Amino acid sequence: MSELHYLSITELAKLLAAREISSVEITQAQLERISHLDPDLQAYASVMADTALLEAERADQEIGNGNYRGSLHGVPLAVKDLCFTQGTPTMGGTAVLKDFTPDFDATVVTKLRDAGAVILGKLNLAEGAMAAYNPKFAAPYNPRDRSLSPGGSSSGSGVATAAGFCFGSLGTDTGGSIRFPASMCGVVGMKPTWGRVSRYGVLDLAPSMDHVGPLTRSVDDAALMLDIIAGHDPQDLTTLPSSAINYSSQVESSIAGLRIGYAEPYATQDVDPDTVKSVVAAVDALRLMGATVVDIEIPNLDEYVLAWRDLCTAEACVAHAQFFPSRAAEYGPWFRSWLEYGTALGATGYIKAHQQRLACNAVIAHAFSNIDVLLCPAMTTPEPRKTQSQNYEEVIGEMNASRQRFTIPYNFNGAPSMTLPAGLNSNGAPISLQCVGKPTREDLVFSVAGALERSDEYGFRPPAL
Repeated sequence: MSELHYLSITELAKLLAAREISSVEITQAQLERISHLDPDLQAYASVMADTALLEAERADQEIGNGNYRGSLHGVPLAVKDLCFTQGTPTMGGTAVLKDFTPDFDATVVTKLRDAGAVILGKLNLAEGAMAAYNPKFAAPYNPRDRSLSPGGSSSGSGVATAAGFCFGSLGTDTGGSIRFPASMCGVVGMKPTWGRVSRYGVLDLAPSMDHVGPLTRSVDDAALMLDIIAGHDPQDLTTLPSSAINYSSQVESSIAGLRIGYAEPYATQDVDPDTVKSVVAAVDALRLMGATVVDIEIPNLDEYVLAWRDLCTAEACVAHAQFFPSRAAEYGPWFRSWLEYGTALGATGYIKAHQQRLACNAVIAHAFSNIDVLLCPAMTTPEPRKTQSQNYEEVIGEMNASRQRFTIPYNFNGAPSMTLPAGLNSNGAPISLQCVGKPTREDLVFSVAGALERSDEYGFRPPAL
């Protein structure tokens, strides 16, 4: 059992379907691993051991009776603690919600359970799904190197997936919060098209830019999870009305003839040199596989990216209106200052920021006019772990627009983007690359990411735990 925790969902599903292993056995092993190792890594906000074992028993009974629901049946997963789970606290990393226990599941949790998945628990995150932690909550550690940031805000999701504390997880992404932890923890992170996945029962940060998506150890696994959680939800009118594509069928499809965009210096300026090498090597590899590489121009996006703070803080104020400013003292210093900034912004500031967002969307649309998928970094450079003061006490300062030029534009326009592990840099820190598609074209993103992963140069490498 000790050798199974790094299996992919695809590999584990075959064992479960053939009844070579039971869901109870693998769930018990996961719970034991969490109990043994997570006190040092702090990925979990809540472990749902009792309900997980009941779900595992039910899965074994159903599989044994020939009622196999599919590749997630009996597979232990975990979800970011923004997602409602009936009977288990959903705190969002905030002290104001520490006693909040929903009486229903988020749509994404319902869909995972309907597919037969076992929910191990809820994963820690930065307060309110932003950049720093409330002093009453744990800040997770990177399982690859405790001196490195685990990425945020879906830090627990990245840590648990990389550390073998679950076989896949759900995160959310408003400005990079799936892609940053996926990059820093060396796993796959998929931010779908905005509206592809329901946000019903998921705590808001900035609803016009919030996305829910999977973090996994393979591209195949991300497709399996997205197959289940994607689709229209009448409880969330912003979900897309169209039927979701079977993404699993796209992972091994040919990329011959696809147009791969590469923008230099967008992808290289002030970027970790080893990350640049990895992205360039990926472009060359895709060319050899039959794709057409198109050189494109993406100008400096800093002036547009800076508008994200104004949009996000203003929308966050609406999301937290029940508690802020009436219970402002219960927020951590960082997120409290974030809400204070949004409160002071006013309608004029929000409208100006929205106009910048629209301008950025136009720039990106022009860049994509002759390509199918853009290849670029996800992060400019791997980041060190924050100090105790930065994790809990620091108030917001000037935003580093350059750091988020590879993430925020694709929250602005809602485009699908996937972060893929690309090994380590010369300092031993994890690096990654990002595949970005046009809105609604997750299928092409999966095709390109799958082709790269099959080259064996890009993909998950277990940490030494």
